[in-house]
Formats: sequence, structure tokens, C-alpha cells
Amino acid sequence: MRNTALRPHATLPGPYDAGTVLATTVDARGNALWLLCPDAETVRNPYGPSYPKPRRYPYDALLVSSDGTPPVDRTLTGVRVRPSALDVLPDGRVLLVGGGAGESNAQLLGRDGRPPHRFSIGRGARFVRADRQGTLWSAYSDEGVYGDPLAAAGLVRWDGHGNRQWSLTPPDGLPHPVDAHALNVDDDGGAWFAYHPSPRLLHVRADGRVASWTTPVARPRGIAAHGAEVALLADGLLHRCRASAGTLDPLEETRLTLPDGTPLTRYTDVVGRGRRLYVRGKSVRQWYVLDIDM
Repeated sequence: MRNTALRPHATLPGPYDAGTVLATTVDARGNALWLLCPDAETVRNPYGPSYPKPRRYPYDALLVSSDGTPPVDRTLTGVRVRPSALDVLPDGRVLLVGGGAGESNAQLLGRDGRPPHRFSIGRGARFVRADRQGTLWSAYSDEGVYGDPLAAAGLVRWDGHGNRQWSLTPPDGLPHPVDAHALNVDDDGGAWFAYHPSPRLLHVRADGRVASWTTPVARPRGIAAHGAEVALLADGLLHRCRASAGTLDPLEETRLTLPDGTPLTRYTDVVGRGRRLYVRGKSVRQWYVLDIDM
């Protein structure tokens, strides 16, 4: 089997070691983001991995961004959530989403770092992404689908102020979402979505129309798409396919590796942005990238 090597994308440099990383992602412009808290503690989780938590609320945080060039940072004040999701909108506002339900589990912070707006995006948001138009997309786990009316649709689109615009109604014959597997927000205002228990990959266009294809991968962790080419990441293997009439036809299956050729057997985060897959391994400080058009 042929290997496909990731390329280094961005690394959080040593001068930021004093802060604890609460959340990290890659935004629509390709900037790797890290949210740092200067005063955090580690919470042991009996049901999963331990996680960092601010010692007190509200707290001040440092947002660091880099696309592989020297990083820039800015201070955010009055943060009131422990973020499970982080993103930056095209106008520079920062979105932070906490994992719980309630009226204040999402914050939009202005360019000056102060929180002008709070709203609820629903419980159990497994993925939250902002696109290049400033629209927000959220996809949910079973906790949200079954436990919160805001999340019941499984996939929701919001405007840049937290107002609900659209909710998924699966095409005829497809089951309702129970748990999100992967989400890719593209450059044209649409989104690609894989979920349990659907056997098909969905593409939602900017106007809300939904198309779907059968897929050779049951539980993809990552999606990249460009034209008719679609790549699905699952269990360290990259499945390249071509979209035809209702089917993703397999083209090639390759083993995904780190830049030095080491097989990527474990990865923590995968962010799909159009034709690019951003992948984070064990380190919270390092992001890699794969462009399926190269």
C-alpha cells in the first residue's frame, strides 16, 4: 500500500509554554488556533481522558494563531466557558463553545477581546465550524440529539450572531442523525457531513439543498472534498473517491503518515476545510495538513 505523507502546518512555539492549552483548531483561512489559560488545573475524567479546566470564572485567556509563519496573539477577557470548540470568524470575532446546555454555552468575543454576545448553541456539539462567509455550522453527538431541542436535528447552521438559519432534514430514505462522525465546511458556504447510522455522505449546499452518496467508509473521522474528488480518513487510511451518480467510487487507498514516514496510527483532532484535512496527533501543539488537490 502506498503512503501519503502529511506536511507540517503550524506549531505552537516554546515561549507560550507558561499557558495551558484549553482548545485548539484550524480556522477557515488556515490559521491554527490555540486558546491558552494562565491558571488552569487538570480534571480527571472517569469516563474518558483528563482535561484542563480554568481554576476560576470568568478568566482571561490568550489566543494564539499561526499559519506556519511567526504567531500572533491577543488577550480575551471575561471568558465564561470551558471551550470544547473554538473558531475565529472572518471579521476577527472569536467563537467559544462549552459542552453543556444552557443560555450561555457559546460566546462571541469582539476583536477587542471583550464578550459582546452570548447565546446557546445546544448541548453535545461535537463539531462547531465557522466558514469563510461567517456562517456557523454545528454537528452533535447523541447527548445533544436526544437531550436538547436545539441539537435534535443533528446538524444546524447559524448566522454569525448565533441565530438559527437552517436544520437538517435527511433526504427521503435516510435515517435521522444520532451521532456525528465528521464535518467539513467548504469555501462555498456548504458542508459535508457523515453521521451514524446513515450509510451515505451528505453535502449541504449554501441554499440548503442536500445531496448524498453511498460511501465505502462506514465511520470516517475526516472529510476533504474538491470538485468530484472526495477523500475520507478512517483508521489511519485515506480513501480517495470520485463522486458519481449517488455513489463515491473508490480510486485509491493509502496509508497516512507523518512527514518522516511514520504511520499515523493515532490522531486526536481532524478538521476538514474544503480540499484540506488538518490533523493533530498526540501533541496539542502541532498541526499537520493534507491537500487532496496537490
